Amino acid sequence: MRRFLISLAVVSSLGLAACGSSDSSSDTTAAGGAAKLAGGTGNDCTTDKTLTAATLTIGTGTPAYEPWVVGDAPEKGEGFEAAVAYAVATELGFDNEHVSWVRTSFDEAVQPGKKNFDFNLQQYSITEERKKTVSFSDAYYTTNQAIVGFADSSAAGAKSVADLKGLKFGAQTGTTSLDFITNVIKPDAEPFVYDDNAGAKAALEAKQIDAIVVDLPTAFYIAAAEIEGAVVIGQFPADANATPEQFGLVLDLENPLVACVNTALATLKDNGTLAKIESTWLSDKTGAPVISL
Repeated sequence: MRRFLISLAVVSSLGLAACGSSDSSSDTTAAGGAAKLAGGTGNDCTTDKTLTAATLTIGTGTPAYEPWVVGDAPEKGEGFEAAVAYAVATELGFDNEHVSWVRTSFDEAVQPGKKNFDFNLQQYSITEERKKTVSFSDAYYTTNQAIVGFADSSAAGAKSVADLKGLKFGAQTGTTSLDFITNVIKPDAEPFVYDDNAGAKAALEAKQIDAIVVDLPTAFYIAAAEIEGAVVIGQFPADANATPEQFGLVLDLENPLVACVNTALATLKDNGTLAKIESTWLSDKTGAPVISL
């Protein structure tokens, strides 16, 4: 709860500062100058653009994992993505009482078809392939890939991709982590593919595979809190991919709400809120040996 209060304090203090400055219009003005609606029900930009009038519906995983959502309870605002979601909602003029959460699987949210959310966040990397079926917001986080294994496994001590060729890897289906194994590591054996990260972690814990590949903050959480004896073997350089590994909010294809969300994210970047949320929830989950290509 302490971290949630810190996150709320960051947003609130910045908002109060804006209200008290001489060049601020009023406390009824949201990001980009859009006027907030009465009762915390949105702003001029979001009018007629949300699934349900006066409500912002946000999607997350089923379940949602730490450090992105603490305790699988996004409504508490604890965890990096839960805090980002509420910060975006605030910039869009929605108070907490007018935010509703829904659950989807990872793949479900990026499949073609009508969505049951206004935006969804489950560490979705922005890719050209996914842009064919959904719209993305601007990036809210940039990360890189990492390997989790046991300290006594064949993966331990790897210093380069060449050291990894003979390992048995696993990853969640439809993820950039799986793409990274296939296209960058290129192991001798085909990677094992699982419906979700839970399946990949279970296989690692049972030592059916040597290592899994996930984003770096997730790797640290798995090693610290989920699989006894697991360690972060290493992380890959940020430029290991041709394009940066950036997470974006997922919206329905050609959703007009994208422009509103991007304005909110720009404000959160400019006023330092995103950086402070990242520091609160992810600052201790980024240091690991670098595995060279």
